[in-house]
Amino acid sequence: MKDAFRRYHHIVWDWNGTLLDDRLVCLDIINGSLARRSLPTVTLEIYLDLFEFPVVDYYRKLGFDFDKESFEVVGREFMTEYGGRMLGCPLQKGARELLEGLHRQGVRQTVLSALDARLLAPSIDHFGLREFFDKVWGLSDSLAAGKIELGRQMIAEAGVPAAGTLMVGDTTHDFETARALGIDCLLMAAGHNSRPRLEACGVPVVGGLEELL
Repeated sequence: MKDAFRRYHHIVWDWNGTLLDDRLVCLDIINGSLARRSLPTVTLEIYLDLFEFPVVDYYRKLGFDFDKESFEVVGREFMTEYGGRMLGCPLQKGARELLEGLHRQGVRQTVLSALDARLLAPSIDHFGLREFFDKVWGLSDSLAAGKIELGRQMIAEAGVPAAGTLMVGDTTHDFETARALGIDCLLMAAGHNSRPRLEACGVPVVGGLEELL
């Protein structure tokens, strides 16, 4: 295990894009939604540069017109298809090994996700990872507005000093969440944001989780 985790007693993991490698599925689903509305589809590179939270802002950048249809309708369309394809996504390389290694060392681990908890829990159970986490935190809806408030609840309940907690994620929102919670952040560039966007956050960035083994 690399020194990146050595001084931490509590690791907070993002799920989508960080532990679960789902960005190509998300790209395919959003391009389907765009095509059905005769909007230009996007490449992976464009997707990584545009994706953000709250996702309603990302949808606007893609050209969705919420004067014509509600974000709730568009978001539900995405999540319905995603829910049917999510379990076909693999874990990120090195994810299971990292979780197992930290668990053996007695490090507390938590998942903090902007995914609907009704999808998050089955996904984690599907991979047999539940034993590694003290608790799994997901949102109560499918609108992916963000997870800062949920994170505040998590920190209050966890009882772990901020100085001993590290957030590991794959988007600028993970950095924003960590900053709001007063905890350190490490980002990996194999998820839903490009490496240049992550590096602009000014925290350590790795190419993938396997670099941390």
